[in-house]
Amino acid sequence: SQNFPGCSFICSTAAWLCAFLCPIKVQMPALSPTMEEGNIVKWLKKEGEAVAAGDALCDIETDKAVVTLESNDDGVLAKILIEEGSRNVRLGTPIALLVEEGQDWKQVEIPPPDAPVPPATHAAAAPVAPPAAPSPPPLPKPTTSGPLRLSPAARHILDTHGLDPKLATPTGPRGLITKEDALNLLKKSPALEATPVMAAPPAPSAAPRLAAAPPPPGSRPNIPPLSVPGKPGAPGTFTEIPASNVRRVIAQKLTQLKTTIPHAYASVDCDMAAVMQLRSDLAKEQIKVSVNDFIIKAAAVTLKEMPEVNVTWSGDGPHELDSIHISIAVATDNGLITPIIKDAANKGVQEISANAKALAQKAQDGKLLPEEYEGGSFSIFNLGMFGVIGFSAVINPPQACILAVGTARSELRLREEDQTLQTQQLMTVTLSSDGRLVDDGLASRFLDKFRVNLEQPQHMALA
Repeated sequence: SQNFPGCSFICSTAAWLCAFLCPIKVQMPALSPTMEEGNIVKWLKKEGEAVAAGDALCDIETDKAVVTLESNDDGVLAKILIEEGSRNVRLGTPIALLVEEGQDWKQVEIPPPDAPVPPATHAAAAPVAPPAAPSPPPLPKPTTSGPLRLSPAARHILDTHGLDPKLATPTGPRGLITKEDALNLLKKSPALEATPVMAAPPAPSAAPRLAAAPPPPGSRPNIPPLSVPGKPGAPGTFTEIPASNVRRVIAQKLTQLKTTIPHAYASVDCDMAAVMQLRSDLAKEQIKVSVNDFIIKAAAVTLKEMPEVNVTWSGDGPHELDSIHISIAVATDNGLITPIIKDAANKGVQEISANAKALAQKAQDGKLLPEEYEGGSFSIFNLGMFGVIGFSAVINPPQACILAVGTARSELRLREEDQTLQTQQLMTVTLSSDGRLVDDGLASRFLDKFRVNLEQPQHMALA
């Protein structure tokens, strides 16, 4: 630089240009293990505002909840690339640009989007003409002249593919065209099989047209036209409802779970008289707890007594867990989510109640953190408040079981001790268990011990 006075100026200018041309990209992050895309709910910083590491940039709706994205760098928010309300933003997509302090953030250069990689081609390879498609075999000539007799399945196949029933060869009794006859005709018409005939709208014409002849009495109606988006309530139309990320992931997971996990089900009725009496006694002392809080406690205590049920399934087999974390299903506008009561076996009912209320409120507000709904060992799904008597729930992997809880109901039953009738408050619970981890015998023993713990709450450590 001493020999060349302009060298230092050139170096500093080059460094400035490098910083100018290379802003810091803020990309859509993976905020949950199953997240593939996210929605930008709200930007918490404006363009031109200073940002420090750890500052909240924006709220992002994942497949689980709304999570606040924090900045990893210091600088100035130069450009918001994805506006509020944008949906289905893929992971890794740039959503904003940061520049270092002191730089002119208004002059930031927006990088071009990543171009898709074209498929590999060989320049020297000569274009190969596609082979000529074989001409379809000629359709058979009509074989029937009298009234046609079709089975329902044959009529459906022929109407769907636009085939003339008179071309089919009847093999059924008294000239009946069977399903096999319709399929044989369809095989002889490959062009129609590949592209079913769709009813196209008639071309406009100024010439008057004759009204279509009414169908003969007693004939079956034609297949209705395909539904298309249109005005609500109009015949043959429907209204599209955009699916949220949470709803889309729930649909994918439920389909996967019901087809890959061997579900087994077992139910038992629990007498809730002791729990109801204990709740009444606690209410007199201004301690308000719900029936579901006792259910959570009973499930946790039962898991502590039967650790062989407190297991999860992974790729290499079962894993026995050291902790008992109970997941509780909470219904939100976007679907179900399962916040976790951690270390439930060592908590009293009152503490469980406080934790459950706080988590349920955060779930409704979409403010659950990932560590508050991931990693449970056992799930409870209670629909008793809606009057549901009994149901079965889908297992939440990698957990082994989920307990479906119905409403408490009054029933008149015969006492075996003195053969007298008495009214009981019964509640049906159904255990869905993964057959790879919990067999039917183990599930039955678990339900029996759970019922005993719930019917004798004084035996559980309530404090």
